[in-house]
Amino acid sequence: MGRLTLVTGGARSGKSRYAEELAAATGAPVVYVATMEATDEETAGRVAAHRARRPARWATVEEPLDLAGAVAGADVEATVLVECLATWCGNLFWRAGLGDDAPPGAWERLVEEAAAGARRLAAAARARAGATVVVTNEVGWGIVPVGRLTRYYRDALGLANQAIGREADAVVLVVAGRVLVLGS
Repeated sequence: MGRLTLVTGGARSGKSRYAEELAAATGAPVVYVATMEATDEETAGRVAAHRARRPARWATVEEPLDLAGAVAGADVEATVLVECLATWCGNLFWRAGLGDDAPPGAWERLVEEAAAGARRLAAAARARAGATVVVTNEVGWGIVPVGRLTRYYRDALGLANQAIGREADAVVLVVAGRVLVLGS
């Protein structure tokens, strides 16, 4: 059973860099599962910055939706780095196309889809021999958002984070570039 690590923190906290260092330190080949799609100039710049930071020998799999499939499809001995659960959750919401006026049942189904997808991701990671590192954002410490879309997104990502965190061998919080390993 492979080691699963969840790395969380706020925007620009240093979590991605820490996760990359963690993946490199395993000494195994690394498969980087990228969830962000370059849909405009800004996101294209962010994708390019992440690519430039990664070693050229790392394999990259661009997968905006099927994270469990991407992890299961990686070489079983490789270290897989999933970047990131928050973007993946956003992709689910974007493709669902729900607006603030969508019926509540539609939102709850989408939240459950995200939680179920995270459970599948955790299961795929645990089934591997190699390590898996999942990066995510911590979004539950702020105020309750006004818009329905943002409230349900926060709920979905929080439940997805919990699903991965429950199965993880380690959960790491990165704040201002500092690392705190959370106990069980």
